[in-house]
Amino acid sequence: MDTTFFDNYLHGHLPDAYKYFGAHKVNRNGKEGFFFRVYAPMAKSVSLIGDFNNWDALKGRMSKVHYLGLYEIFVPQAKVGQKYKFHIEGCDGFFKDKMDPFAFMDENNGQSCSILFDIDSVQINDEEFLKKRDRNFDKPVSIYEFHFGTWKRREDGSQYSYSEIADVLIPYLKEMGFTHVEFLPILAYPNDKSWGYQALGFFSVDSRWGNPNDFATFVEKLHQANIGIIMDFVPVHFAVDSFGLEKFDGSCVYEYSNEHEFTEWGTKSFDLGKDTVRSFLTSAIIYFGKVFHLDGFRFDAVSNIIYWDGDSSKGVNTGAVEFIKRLNGYAHALLPGVMMIAEDSSAYGHVTKGMFQEGLGFDYKWDLGWMNDTLKYYSKDPVYKKYCHNQITFSMAYFYSENFVLPFSHDEVVHMKGSVLNKMWGNYDNKFALVRNLYAYQFAHPGKKLNFMGNELATFDEWKEFEPIAFNVLDYPKHSGVQLLFKDLNHLYSSHPAMYEKEYDPSKFSWIMADNAGQSVYAFYRESDSECIVFIFNMTPNFYWDYDIGVPYEGIYDEILNTDNGKYGGWNQFNKEPLKTSGAGCHNQKYKVTVKLPSFGGIYLCHKKVNLNRDELPYLAKEPDKLYIPKV
Repeated sequence: MDTTFFDNYLHGHLPDAYKYFGAHKVNRNGKEGFFFRVYAPMAKSVSLIGDFNNWDALKGRMSKVHYLGLYEIFVPQAKVGQKYKFHIEGCDGFFKDKMDPFAFMDENNGQSCSILFDIDSVQINDEEFLKKRDRNFDKPVSIYEFHFGTWKRREDGSQYSYSEIADVLIPYLKEMGFTHVEFLPILAYPNDKSWGYQALGFFSVDSRWGNPNDFATFVEKLHQANIGIIMDFVPVHFAVDSFGLEKFDGSCVYEYSNEHEFTEWGTKSFDLGKDTVRSFLTSAIIYFGKVFHLDGFRFDAVSNIIYWDGDSSKGVNTGAVEFIKRLNGYAHALLPGVMMIAEDSSAYGHVTKGMFQEGLGFDYKWDLGWMNDTLKYYSKDPVYKKYCHNQITFSMAYFYSENFVLPFSHDEVVHMKGSVLNKMWGNYDNKFALVRNLYAYQFAHPGKKLNFMGNELATFDEWKEFEPIAFNVLDYPKHSGVQLLFKDLNHLYSSHPAMYEKEYDPSKFSWIMADNAGQSVYAFYRESDSECIVFIFNMTPNFYWDYDIGVPYEGIYDEILNTDNGKYGGWNQFNKEPLKTSGAGCHNQKYKVTVKLPSFGGIYLCHKKVNLNRDELPYLAKEPDKLYIPKV
């Protein structure tokens, strides 16, 4: 028999291993059934047990077809939906029943069986979406981070399936203007409290919300609605349940066998220096990209890949770094237009540079430094903000070193950290004024945007993994005002090229006022070929009736956003008329405009470099006529 694929697997160069390993529905000599393959290099024997042979190991004895541990069997009586395991006599002398590492479907809630599924039955009709998909460097990307089990539930408290929730989620995303949805990990996982970050099945969508066809329907519906899909992927570690990957054949097939075996989360670390592990994990990415047409992958805890145990003092894990470079290379070659995103808390350089630039090959990196500095700044008493003025300006000193995403993610609203709203300084009104300012600042700053579900509602409670988010807060005007602001920010972002075109080009950003620590006022502008937008942020409760701001171009500046607008829950201290420049400039700019600058206010002023029809004012002038609550 031809075992070339196995040789490639052993050498770390089989990016589509899912086509060969696991269980596949086939027709052999006129008989339909399933063909099984498993890699167990140190096993003394392997048997297949399941519903099709009454769980009898003697009936399911697998043939060892390669001396390095490749086992096979064809079972003509096996059918879709039946449960199975591998019964392994390990090198440690113990017998263990193991889930299939390449299973396409597993039992719900971390139960211990794999389930037969015909992966060739998955069909997704999204050709038009895939034709125009790319990595979005010069396009708006506003990501709604989402957890399937707790975003929205039926009136009786039960959870939607993958296909059902799409019909509720899509109208909300379209109304709110999000371009992408990113879901917390859905690889089969046993523990609800892990939120999916302790996986068992790396080729199996979690059965809590349906089977692979249900998930394919979810993807198809979102793509037909022109919404991109990003998967949160965990390549660092896996759950320690005895029926999973742990000590698979009595030896450390997937994990380290030394002091690095366990992680800080009590899970097992993938040994990313092993070529077989590299083939395994690379294939998982290619599988979800090829079979389910996912548009991006967010890699969790990349610092734990770069450094031993995530600790820079222990040095770079060169084997793991080589793996991530290789994986990104395969992904870009085999999955055109798919975004590779790193959640990396380290200062390791060139994360989003190509391999020829000694980079890791990611397309984007989460800017966790920006997130931490920003939230710390907004939590401070305005009296003391002048002493930490650089917490806002510092991000632009390094921004062009990587392609950044600006995240306010699930990590910031769990474990007693409080909601984003509750991180803001001051009383009830001040918190809402500041959170409106915060989100306006996030969208004004260069970089792609990410917000966890519920941020747009300005909830007081942090996220709870067993409860749906509190859409009922929209009964209160302050909360519904923040939601409307989010909607307007998303639509502004998508409709104004100055907010996304060439945003990683330093020539398209300029500070107007970066050193006004005394007043804690910031101003900068961004531009495209057709427009220039000036962004002004007042970080204190001081109100200014006539505030001069330098601007680069002569003419008219329309206020397209003001966070103090009453429809957002503010006090209506906004600039109602177009602003005209005067010849006497300031802040090193040739011209200036005079604005009304409200307390804790954020302002966007747009100057068109081409002739503008004065009737084409932004829809933002309209008053909201409804609250945007997803319907059950």
